[in-house]
Amino acid sequence: MKTDDLVAMLATGHVAVPRRGAGWRIGLAVLAGLPLSFAILFAEYGLRRDLMQALSWPMFWVKVLFPLCIAAAAFVMVQRLARPGVAVQRSWLGAVLPVLAIWALAVVAWFAVPVEERMSSLMGQSWRICALSIGFMALPIFVATLVALKNLAPTRPALAGAAAGALAGGVGAAVYALHCMELTAPFLAVWYVSGIAVPVLVGAVLGPRLLRW
Repeated sequence: MKTDDLVAMLATGHVAVPRRGAGWRIGLAVLAGLPLSFAILFAEYGLRRDLMQALSWPMFWVKVLFPLCIAAAAFVMVQRLARPGVAVQRSWLGAVLPVLAIWALAVVAWFAVPVEERMSSLMGQSWRICALSIGFMALPIFVATLVALKNLAPTRPALAGAAAGALAGGVGAAVYALHCMELTAPFLAVWYVSGIAVPVLVGAVLGPRLLRW
């Protein structure tokens, strides 16, 4: 067969592609990494002792849900970035708005407490390990998502890597929240957002190296 004939056949041929195949692969990557994140939680940290009581506190749910909202928006971004020519559109707003909301809540809380209590509400008891711990929880999902992306077709590898980091960081932060005792908005606005930002930055750096065709 001549080369021109082969090219023409490939260009006009019909290849069955599973619908939403990218979304399924990214979803499976999250499901593969999530048990490992929980394994790290139970082996190295453990659940907070008053978890059942904490379930009735609004700030506990803020701590869990705002990173999950980031992760959900990042999931949409990742599965779009995994396909050539698919626009991200405004899905990035879904990742930005929860951060803006927790920052706004932190500003309100900062000025609502006495001056002498402000630094303790910001630093808490675990600021030294919070961001690193979130990154640790996010690592299995981050690696699994990058592997899934490697087998797809991202044409913007830096952005795809950053979105994978946001997905992993959001899920990792929600998992870590089951251990973390901190509940103040300033703490969450600084240290949880920093913990999520770490895999985002790492993904942006590694994306062009690992996701190149």
